[in-house]
Amino acid sequence: MKLKKGDTVVVIAGKDKGQEGEVVQVFPRTNQVVVNGVNTAKKHSKPSSKNQQGGIIDRDMPVDASNVMLVHKGKPTRVGYQTNADGTKVRVAKTTGEVIG
Repeated sequence: MKLKKGDTVVVIAGKDKGQEGEVVQVFPRTNQVVVNGVNTAKKHSKPSSKNQQGGIIDRDMPVDASNVMLVHKGKPTRVGYQTNADGTKVRVAKTTGEVIG
């Protein structure tokens, strides 16, 4: 998976198309990511020791990784890989060719 926790992404497909947010969680096995403020769902919770109030909570749900695109220097870009001279593998922005992160 080419996305990591902390990356800024923009949604390119679906009901939240055009929204931008930070990747909070990554699920490589299912190829999904949770983006802050995107694909929210209402969850009903009973009062408990953790949440004494209870009620309806907005919760961010996973989005397929194919529906989001990494934002590098303010523009969406595809991500590629390159190996440096010392043998380390780095992520590279396809539009500019610059190393990401």
